[in-house]
Amino acid sequence: MTSRVEQLCAEKGLKMTEQRRVIARVLSDSSDHPDAGEVYRRATEIDPRISMATVYRTVRLFEEANVLERHDFGDGRARYEEAPEEHHDHLIDVKSGKVVEFQNDEIEKLQQRVARELGFKLVDHRLELYGVPLDAEDER
Repeated sequence: MTSRVEQLCAEKGLKMTEQRRVIARVLSDSSDHPDAGEVYRRATEIDPRISMATVYRTVRLFEEANVLERHDFGDGRARYEEAPEEHHDHLIDVKSGKVVEFQNDEIEKLQQRVARELGFKLVDHRLELYGVPLDAEDER
């Protein structure tokens, strides 16, 4: 079965080697925004011949082709997710590093209004919220 990342690569005309297919599948199956090291770990479980350099080159290629989105959630690691079909924002748990995807119509409308009030038409945005779980606040 072809993964969504593989399908996007095919649509963009990218040459797909077997190692790229493995990396594409790993990324499609990920729900946790892995960094290159984690992509490498998961990919080598499937094909031990994949090198870290291949992972770096492949994620860069996929990113440049707009197949992947690269994120920096403030932990010093570039993290990846397949280009989403629908827009979403992120809430990052600063204690665990867990990333929660969410959509909020009120936030979307507010961003449009702010841009308009400042004399702009909003064409794109990225929103990242950073927090700690409410029960963790009690530990301070």
